[in-house]
Amino acid sequence: MTSKKRLLDALNHRESDRIPVDFGGTICSCMHITCVAALRDYYGLEKRPVRLYEPFQMLGLIEDDLKEALGVDVEGVGGRTNMFGVKNENWKEWRLDNGLEVLVPGNFKTTEDADGNHYMYPCGDCTARPSGKMPKNGCYFDNLSRQIPFEDEEELDPEDNLEEFGYTSDEVLDEFTEDILLAEKTSRGVVVNFGGMGLGDAALVPGPGMKNPKGIRDVAEWYMATVSMPEYVRYIFDRQTDIALVNLEKLRERAGDRIDVMFICGTDFGTQNSTFCSARTFRELYMPYYKKINTWIHENTGWKTFKHCCGAIEPFIPLFIESGFDILNPVQCSAAGMDPVTLKQKYGRDIVFWGGGVDTQKLLPFGTPEEIREQVKERCEIFGKDGGFVFNAIHNIQAKTPIENIAAIFEALKEI
Repeated sequence: MTSKKRLLDALNHRESDRIPVDFGGTICSCMHITCVAALRDYYGLEKRPVRLYEPFQMLGLIEDDLKEALGVDVEGVGGRTNMFGVKNENWKEWRLDNGLEVLVPGNFKTTEDADGNHYMYPCGDCTARPSGKMPKNGCYFDNLSRQIPFEDEEELDPEDNLEEFGYTSDEVLDEFTEDILLAEKTSRGVVVNFGGMGLGDAALVPGPGMKNPKGIRDVAEWYMATVSMPEYVRYIFDRQTDIALVNLEKLRERAGDRIDVMFICGTDFGTQNSTFCSARTFRELYMPYYKKINTWIHENTGWKTFKHCCGAIEPFIPLFIESGFDILNPVQCSAAGMDPVTLKQKYGRDIVFWGGGVDTQKLLPFGTPEEIREQVKERCEIFGKDGGFVFNAIHNIQAKTPIENIAAIFEALKEI
């Protein structure tokens, strides 16, 4: 059975020869670059620097030889420009503070201050204000707020918060089409991260890839605006959605049914213990736009739609289903109310769980390999019944996770 067929079985709630596995398919189901490098060594693969394709989360590219070793069934297509607006090309070496040599894009530009903190620049332009900061010996770049101060909302123009959501150029469409064709040839399932549909995603609000972002760009200010300035936010979501539908139509004309899954957005609505907002707010402010996007995709393509949302969001799962989402990730079972047995029983017929396979907050970094193997097998038994499950960790595997613990995941999968 091909990996693509295995994934399609899961997406259509059918059991297959085994549960499909994703690592590297989306920006929410990957690994820190240090973990990718350690896995390459663990499996005795060719020694070469790993490519840092997304510096915001410090994600390392999982290449074909490692995918084969891990039994990965998904091929991700995510565009050739990272979140800081730098194109992934003309690779060069860069050394992490821990001494690991990695490859970064040629236009990847950083500076250091007297304390050894690293600063990232939008589009690699060091004349602009830095948009990201990694502390010395840190593991990730955090967004820097560059919001222009304002006295009241009359000074704001919602078009400023739409600057990054333009119509996709033919050049970018050509790149996506080329990469989708290459992904199809792998016989893995094809997941596309097309962008432009992240409604109020806190990682994107600051505009890390923009040299001079205007509008509401501070994350705290943005969340307050959803309450104090809902019409401002609705205007942005309305225009953003209309632009996204035009772009999706252009991609559909080129790629058609070569796409199996479309990543819609990574906007989070949950904390460890509760939701960010009420169900009413979600229904009134977000759902109309999600519904519009999902409806268009389902009426015009065979793609399944993917929603990433961390946290204690069990009360929102029925709303995600009503919004038309086919897939929920990362299934944070460690959050309040996210018991895997309950989730599968209540929602397993209506939504695909993509993730939830092993806890990355406590167990994976601090547990034993045997504990990890036990949890992986248990989660596969719970979520895999009657299909509707794609194995992945709960969000990306984080830096400093012991390699023997990561390897235990794949050992357990091979034993199932």
